[in-house]
Amino acid sequence: MKSIIVFTVLLFFVLTPVHGQLLSDATGLINRIDIQTSGYDFEVVLTANFDLLDYDFDINNKQLILYLDSGLENNLGEIIIPATLLSGDFRFYLNDQEFFPKVQSDEKISFITLNFSGLGNNVVKIIGTEYLSGLDDIIPIENNSSKSLDNDFLPPDGQSTQTLSDDYLIWLIVGGIVIVITVFVVIKFLKNKN
Repeated sequence: MKSIIVFTVLLFFVLTPVHGQLLSDATGLINRIDIQTSGYDFEVVLTANFDLLDYDFDINNKQLILYLDSGLENNLGEIIIPATLLSGDFRFYLNDQEFFPKVQSDEKISFITLNFSGLGNNVVKIIGTEYLSGLDDIIPIENNSSKSLDNDFLPPDGQSTQTLSDDYLIWLIVGGIVIVITVFVVIKFLKNKN
């Protein structure tokens, strides 16, 4: 019976590291960038094999600046930018050097494929010629979140501070505890039956 318990505990530690394997060069990490400007909310989606450290959107220069970190030599990323946020003739700069990624645009989005080399930190600037095309500026309405009952369970900015990986870790721990308790109950039941 002790061997069953030891086997179950060992199985837990053998299966858990499977989720921590290294990513391949072609694996895409999805980053959703929420940009709020002139009373509008836009979502820019970056799918890439590098990490997005930070970003900045400059209204005056009509540019989106991405601060990236890569552990791979060959970097591949795809960016979806709403045409109402930034559009027109794009110019791209990688570490202040102009480069020419593949761009496909329609009336709703611009789909940009970034392919570049370089380990470590990189800065990509995406400069458009049109900003808020087809939209008017909106005067933001002040929202007093302290009087709102909808935000009782979230921090004041409305965003949860927990990450998805924290949730997985909690579920793995709870699942391991449930498995160990189940094994003990089954063992006690079998001993009492004999």
